[in-house]
Amino acid sequence: MKWSFKILIILIIVLLFTTGCWNRREINELAITLAIGLDTTMDGQYLVTAQVVNPGEVASEGGSGSSSVVIYQATGETVFEAFRKMTREAPRKIYPSHLRILVIGESLAKEGIGKPLDLLFRDWELRSDFYISIAKGMNAEDILKVPTTLEKIPANHLFDTLKVSEKAWSATSSVTLDDLIADLVSDGKQPVLTGIEAFIKGNEEAALSKRNEEMIDSPARLLFDGLAVFDKDKLIGWLNEKQGRTYNAVTNKVKSTVVNISCPKEGKAVLQLLKSKAKVKGKVKNGKPEIDIEFHREYNVGEIECNIDLTKPETIDKLEKIEEQRATKMFEQSIKQVQEEFEVDIFGFGEAVHRADPKAWKKLSKNWDKEFEELPVNIKVEAKIRRIGTVGNSFLKELK
Repeated sequence: MKWSFKILIILIIVLLFTTGCWNRREINELAITLAIGLDTTMDGQYLVTAQVVNPGEVASEGGSGSSSVVIYQATGETVFEAFRKMTREAPRKIYPSHLRILVIGESLAKEGIGKPLDLLFRDWELRSDFYISIAKGMNAEDILKVPTTLEKIPANHLFDTLKVSEKAWSATSSVTLDDLIADLVSDGKQPVLTGIEAFIKGNEEAALSKRNEEMIDSPARLLFDGLAVFDKDKLIGWLNEKQGRTYNAVTNKVKSTVVNISCPKEGKAVLQLLKSKAKVKGKVKNGKPEIDIEFHREYNVGEIECNIDLTKPETIDKLEKIEEQRATKMFEQSIKQVQEEFEVDIFGFGEAVHRADPKAWKKLSKNWDKEFEELPVNIKVEAKIRRIGTVGNSFLKELK
């Protein structure tokens, strides 16, 4: 009996701590939100746009003719208030736990993105693995209202496009919330975000309707273009393509890309970049900071449009030297342009100096923007061509 009584007491205690799913959410009570847009209004409020999945349209095989997503919008003095105001229109609570992409309007980005990001960083229901992009020259709401092809859900289209573009083309960069916050609070590096634009040709009404999805040459397209430069949390300008490629190369974000180079005599050759590694080292000489960058890059020959013999080792050596000179020139010019035009350290050179000489950094960090503007950057590029493709010399040589 004593043992039975003890077991009963233990069971009662365990039951007290077994409360079940007290905070459970039924799926039919939630509006699954895959994309969010943040803008500012004329009177200084936030305009929040939520791209919500239409479950009936996504689940049905043939589709009912309705859109696969629904747009809900609300304004408020804070982002949280705007989200709650959406319940006046949406039959379900906005649920952003599966968020794929956050788009911030350019006007809001220029005012500052720190305050509106606080809710997204603080909310325990929100995962931080979504991508963040800046609507280039337009509002975020305009981006989220464009129907897309290939993917039924525009948010998935944007997420996958940025992911593929980052791997295949080195002028874009996918940034998550954690990455952005880390750059915002860093002493030696400023944030950079990929820009996104909407191109609409012809009839705007047709472009923004479901018919846009059904056309081969759709009149409305979304395009990731340019990298947005920030000073703390405020947008101050845009990098061009060469500057964007340089930024990704220096920060080791390049997965793959292609580059055009001149052949030794005439014509063009195309190299496919397979691997890129940058070693950034900082140093302080006589109180002045300096940066050394060593690039180690590996290539395949992707295309030949000139009369050269790829079977000769000296030809490969010449192509490697040409690429080293091209890359060195582009990196030097782009870094210098960023120093002169933006005067903010987006490359993380301050972090490199901090690692090399923490004591000197304490003094340098007080006026780092000025130091960065005049910072000497020494660049060395090593290019290696590993393979020339499935054939040797081009058949174009035989045609000539």
